[in-house]
Amino acid sequence: MTPSNITAINHAAAWQTAQIGALDNAAIGFEHRHIEALKSALERWPHPLDRLDLVSTKSFQLSEIESEITQWKHELDDGRGLVAFKGFPVDDFGPSELRLVYLGLGCHFGRPTSQSAMGDLVGDVINIGDKDRNERAYRSRRKLQLHTDRCDHIGMLCIRPALNGGESSCASALAIHNVMLEERPDLLACLYNGYFHHRFGEQAPGEPPVTPQRIPIFSFANKVATVIFIRGYIDLAVKEGHVALSDDELAALNYFDDVANRPEIRLDYMMQAGDLNFMNNCHLLHSRSEFVDSDDPAKKRHLLRLWLRDDGRPISQGAALHKGHSGIIVQDGKGTYYEGATA
Repeated sequence: MTPSNITAINHAAAWQTAQIGALDNAAIGFEHRHIEALKSALERWPHPLDRLDLVSTKSFQLSEIESEITQWKHELDDGRGLVAFKGFPVDDFGPSELRLVYLGLGCHFGRPTSQSAMGDLVGDVINIGDKDRNERAYRSRRKLQLHTDRCDHIGMLCIRPALNGGESSCASALAIHNVMLEERPDLLACLYNGYFHHRFGEQAPGEPPVTPQRIPIFSFANKVATVIFIRGYIDLAVKEGHVALSDDELAALNYFDDVANRPEIRLDYMMQAGDLNFMNNCHLLHSRSEFVDSDDPAKKRHLLRLWLRDDGRPISQGAALHKGHSGIIVQDGKGTYYEGATA
């Protein structure tokens, strides 16, 4: 891709914050019929509660609210790429029931995939590693840059907010693309060409620590745009000496980051207990501010995360390599801590 043939992305997800406003004002309230549909599906569940690997649209049917789910999914794929809910009944279920019900709803937005070498289909977004950069970001309390994950759609359900901090943010990568096209079109070619990504020790045995090919930040398949941006893994591949960046490649990353954090681009919001967001991870970036936890383990910040793949979505070869068919490969005895040096 060269600057001369890059054009603006015309999509409803190419929004700026003025078009969204306060996220709470656009949130959908979870109503009695939604809750009853989830509880009915739970009552029909024929397997042990911990058999999350058996959750599918067939095993966890939600026919009572199917038409609404179709509308929500349309908003994810063809609309703004973000559907926010309030009032998810986190206190109505035991811990195992909540995971099952949440995943049961989530599977109607995409196929659940593994989020780490542990094979977690429902990821616990909790503070285990404090600010240690060798721990996966979702298991720390450090500030995160705007980024994407290795999936097509993300689900985030808040069980408890932090004692202080932990504000969430999202931004349209499609809008960032269009701003850069106006201001620095010369740098966009680097983003289309892509970057090598460090695999943070989660590659399969015998595979290299860095992706064998460049992962494009912007790519298209059948005119459908996909965005992949994980600056931390790009920087780590450089830090460990696996690859080097040209001046233009570094400038493109820095300009992307700069635009992403402009107030007219980045939407900030605080998730409270019962807030649930589904986000199109192919169009939007997300992040979180540093937070302080309660000393009481029962009151620590806790969110549940889903990684969902949309198997019908066109995808480029580089994007498919990055995401993997079933997410991160499960490896017995392996956790989320990277044994290399990231500091």
